[in-house]
Amino acid sequence: MEPLIDILLLAFLVIVAVAVIRLRDLFAVVMLFGIYSLVSAALFVALAAPDVAFTEAVVGAGISTVLMLATLVMTSRHERRPAHKPWLPLAMVTVTGAFLVYGTFDIPTFGKADNPVHTHVADRYLQESGEEIGVPNVVTSVLASYRGFDTFGETVVVFTAGMGVLVLLSRGRRRREDEDEEKEAQP
Repeated sequence: MEPLIDILLLAFLVIVAVAVIRLRDLFAVVMLFGIYSLVSAALFVALAAPDVAFTEAVVGAGISTVLMLATLVMTSRHERRPAHKPWLPLAMVTVTGAFLVYGTFDIPTFGKADNPVHTHVADRYLQESGEEIGVPNVVTSVLASYRGFDTFGETVVVFTAGMGVLVLLSRGRRRREDEDEEKEAQP
């Protein structure tokens, strides 16, 4: 039954992604992005990764949706049709994608016990993190202790990005208020 749930969630993700690509109404696209994030969070729960699911639900469905809606308030609701066909960007994306796929040929087979990642650090984390850290959840102990500075750095990056978004949103609001005042001042 579990693989069926995973397959259904993945199929729903593909359907939502195709719908996002096809739509021109940006409000509907924002709502579909929120749905996509919630379905992704459900998939992470089904894959036994509740911490990742929680992060996806908060950041993807919550904060990102609010920021995109705030952006829609400052812009148009409908996407403009491009004046020309973007062949060069399509070619660049295709070439980049081909290189990325080619780069995956050297990656070890997924799930094999003798992969390099499973021969050194993973065993130590699994066996000794409970005693060394005192936290029963291995993921929490790795993120909070072993990779604490990395997690702190990621938090600083997210905070800085949030502050940048707030600055950009406040500039747009001020610019609109100035334009409204100029219109009112004209006879």
